[in-house]
Amino acid sequence: MTTKSTRREFLKTTGAAALAVGAGRAMAADAAKGTAMKRSYGISLAAWSLHRTVGKGDDKRPFLDMPKMTRQEWDIDAIELVSGMLASDEQPYLDELAKNAADNDVKILLIMIDGQGDVGARSERFRERAVENHKHWIDIAADFGCHSVRMNWGGAPKDFLENPEALKEFTDTSVPGFRAICDHGDSKNINVIIENHWGPSSYIEPLTNLMKAVDHPRFGTLPDFGNFPDEVDKYDAIDAFMPYAKAVSAKCYDFNDETGEETKIDYERMLGIVCDKHGYDGYIGIEYEGSRLDEIEGIKRCKDLLVKLRG
Repeated sequence: MTTKSTRREFLKTTGAAALAVGAGRAMAADAAKGTAMKRSYGISLAAWSLHRTVGKGDDKRPFLDMPKMTRQEWDIDAIELVSGMLASDEQPYLDELAKNAADNDVKILLIMIDGQGDVGARSERFRERAVENHKHWIDIAADFGCHSVRMNWGGAPKDFLENPEALKEFTDTSVPGFRAICDHGDSKNINVIIENHWGPSSYIEPLTNLMKAVDHPRFGTLPDFGNFPDEVDKYDAIDAFMPYAKAVSAKCYDFNDETGEETKIDYERMLGIVCDKHGYDGYIGIEYEGSRLDEIEGIKRCKDLLVKLRG
């Protein structure tokens, strides 16, 4: 009681009350712009950031080294795998990868699945094979303790932008396969998420229409800051995809050597959408695709930027 009373008297006698009100308004305005809020997202590393350094081939480090690299080089505690970068999907190899992750206190969050078929393929036989292939990777993800697998939405007609009837037919054809995969994911506690990874998935209306058509609690998006054609506003698209988001990918290409800012993407604006507007507080995965900096340095720069903007 005494403390509050004394403070009120102080504000009255010094005129600081007016300053406090002004400061409060300024802080509210900053929060609306995303500059005064402390964000609570985690930072993970997508394996694709190391596709020139790690993976298959005599000139690369074994993928089994990725968890150790992630912890020792950047002190990052979570990774996102890419199916095609793994040397094998046989159990002994997967067990060794899981052990390496555990030994370095690194979580495996999700698997990005490529090359396993299109659930919207014209052929029913191809669609069925794609469903079974993705179920296999869901089983692997469950063994790793992941929360999601990322699928592609490939196989669309080439004229999908000019031919809404063909796009609707492709969407309708895709829905049963996605639902079947999501049902399997539900039995394993694994989400099925679609990245804006070119084709219809990089356009707002086709991808949001797919989300509504599949209408499954396990189905969602993986908004990636890049992967948009020039005619799509990336900020509007991320805003539209975030209500369905179960993970987020921080695509990055290059950085200003003086300020540390990404040169192609306004990260403050992106995180204002992702975190401040939509309340996202999960992991944001670094996906470095630049060429000027090597992968080690590019990942470091992206992590530094994400740490700074976290507040």
